[in-house]
Amino acid sequence: MTNESFILALDQGTTSSRAILFDRDLQVRAAEQQEFPQRYPQPGWVEHDPEVLWQSQRTAMLQVLKRAGCEPGRIAALAVANQRETVVVWNRRTGRPIHDAIVWQCRRTADRCESLRQRGLGNRIREKTGLVLDAYFSATKIQWILDHVDGARNSARRGDLLCGTIDSWLVWKLSGGQAHVTDFTNASRTMLFDIHSLRWDDELLDLFGIPPSMLPAVVSSSGVAAACRLPEFGPHPPSVAGLAGDQQAALFGQGCFEPGQTKNTYGTGCFLLMNVGADPVVSRQGLLTTLTAQTRPGAPSYALEGSVFMGGAVMQWLRDELKIIARASDAGPIAASIPDAGGVVLVPAFSGLGAPHWDMYARGALLGLTRGTGRAQIVRAAEESIAYQCFDVVKAMQADSRHPISRLRVDGGAAADDFLMQFQADLLACPLDRPACMETTALGAAALAALALGWQTTGSLAARPAEKTFAPAMSGETRKTRLASWRKAVARAARWEEPAPPQGE
Repeated sequence: MTNESFILALDQGTTSSRAILFDRDLQVRAAEQQEFPQRYPQPGWVEHDPEVLWQSQRTAMLQVLKRAGCEPGRIAALAVANQRETVVVWNRRTGRPIHDAIVWQCRRTADRCESLRQRGLGNRIREKTGLVLDAYFSATKIQWILDHVDGARNSARRGDLLCGTIDSWLVWKLSGGQAHVTDFTNASRTMLFDIHSLRWDDELLDLFGIPPSMLPAVVSSSGVAAACRLPEFGPHPPSVAGLAGDQQAALFGQGCFEPGQTKNTYGTGCFLLMNVGADPVVSRQGLLTTLTAQTRPGAPSYALEGSVFMGGAVMQWLRDELKIIARASDAGPIAASIPDAGGVVLVPAFSGLGAPHWDMYARGALLGLTRGTGRAQIVRAAEESIAYQCFDVVKAMQADSRHPISRLRVDGGAAADDFLMQFQADLLACPLDRPACMETTALGAAALAALALGWQTTGSLAARPAEKTFAPAMSGETRKTRLASWRKAVARAARWEEPAPPQGE
């Protein structure tokens, strides 16, 4: 390797931490990944140990430098993309978390959200934040920690505690505890940030009992956010110059800079984002309005977003819980080995249903079983369930937006599954473009840093070609029949759990 400079992108996800080295042309030169354990203390609860998460990210970062034979001094900038909504609360003086991170998938605060909804606060929260009132977002998670950790609320009032999404936690660790920041994309996912005035909202902070002193400063997604102070980088360490929540990073990495351009990331969950430009679109279909990565101060851009909670996680369920596949990558070939699922439909509502249903009380259902149902039918139904959920989001997005989706840009680990991509194109009746670089989340963060360094322009980023296009081939009648079965199955799974009575205030 020559003496050229690189961008080191940290892609901190729900199940693993990745580190990817990009050159000036944003080509991947090396990558490393570290998985870390998930914690499920109660049904519907999901946690991460923040220190284990950080160590997994640090290990991946140092290993990728070793693998590439790259001296730390040749890193021109760091970039961070992160799982969103997951929150950490830590002591500003000791730097120690006071509780495990509560993960975006966690449903422990569903009853709290139901109570607020009963008080008629859902519309007010949505007007300010663009978000639906749901346990998915960060505000009630922070509130829960303050209410359930001994002494936490008093410590917060004294100014001893900080809170943040995972980007804030990583930058705090990278900066040696010198920087407490987040970017606009992550702030817009907390249910505490006014996406119109672009600031933390005092009314919402008061509603959730969160002192403003806990919150990070909000900075641009592209530009110097903090200096890295890790000893491995020596006396001239790089700065964090790209910072974005993973889905907005992927939107940027896919070159979706114009209104109407849309991408879907097939990760642990699936996340569809459509760029809608400088004016926010208020959804009538249960979608979210969120900020895109901000590259120019005072020039916000917005997106519509729909989230599927269980995407690639369905394959992990087949592998880890049912143990009917050895590797997630086995699912596609097994599904393709039979002509259809034999009438079997899986609704993977293991932690409720996301957009456009927003049913916190739906639960998973495997329907249409017969004596002839076997492993292949269940695997195929699991694969198809991902595409069905994404279809629902796309149709809701098209109903909300004046921009038709004529093609969909795809990325994420499960986008490598040819069967799934073809089935998705068939359901949507539109082409899917899969990029040559599948690391679009990390690529987007690196691209934001590259803009800050002057290495790239939005024009050069938008010109990156697709590696493969999947054209629809399913007949209209078959599509109609399959979608009718899916809708019937969703109706069976809806509101399986009964909401608890509203809690007293």
